[in-house]
Amino acid sequence: MSKSLYDTLDVSQDASAEEIKKAYRRLARKFHPDINKDAGAEEKFKEINAAYEILSDEQKRRQYDQYGDNMFGGQNFHDFAHSQGGNGNLDDILRSIFGGGGGFSGFGGNRGFGGFSEPDLDVNAKITIPFNVSILGGKHAVSYNGESFDVKIPAGIKNGEKMRIREKGKTFQRNKGDLLLSVEVANSPEYVREGDDLVKTIEIPLKTALLGGKVVVETLHKEITLKVKNDTKNGQKFRVKEYGALNRKTQVKGDLYLVANIILPSLASLDSDLVALMEAKLPN
Repeated sequence: MSKSLYDTLDVSQDASAEEIKKAYRRLARKFHPDINKDAGAEEKFKEINAAYEILSDEQKRRQYDQYGDNMFGGQNFHDFAHSQGGNGNLDDILRSIFGGGGGFSGFGGNRGFGGFSEPDLDVNAKITIPFNVSILGGKHAVSYNGESFDVKIPAGIKNGEKMRIREKGKTFQRNKGDLLLSVEVANSPEYVREGDDLVKTIEIPLKTALLGGKVVVETLHKEITLKVKNDTKNGQKFRVKEYGALNRKTQVKGDLYLVANIILPSLASLDSDLVALMEAKLPN
């Protein structure tokens, strides 16, 4: 496997870190554009910087030792740099080759350029979860790349949040990327979420609203009995503490607000004597 970065620094592939450093300093002095005015000296200086920045970093060197010049389409680095450098930003070209996960950066001048990475193995996808699952949490089935599996939805997750599912992305050699899920929460016919609070409209019979009483209400958490005071107005709100959504940062639950919708009976369903009494006694 050809490894032209070693040739660029004129060192062997088993050279020590100290040998690589000495070779770099010698060549950098020789080809520095402030010293060497020969044609091509500046490009050579760039290549020297690039080779040193990779080979002087243990992790980057291991990666290069594994892939060699296959990273440059099989060309040696000198030919690759010259074939690409005049046709756009080499940094962008290399970043696209290595999957956009960091790539090379800062090519040119005295900066040299950074490391390289393996192809980006992460995959982005969207899922839509039921409203009640977003509040209570639970499992949600996901299908990707011919595989079906359940993901754990944390209680209180909001619309637009992202989840990382480990090792469900693309595969490269023996490495696996992650599946990055963007969560969309389906609308609820009963509830509106306002921050960590929930709002729900409930029906209250006219008699209960006027005289007081109790109303059974089904919430996302459990069934409750709401005490209604007399003379309750339409649109009046009742607060049920900590029956809202969980704040995932503070671990504190919001509240549930129940909005009264007073249900008026039809006139035909009322006793005629009551209707007559209402006509006589009710204020205008």
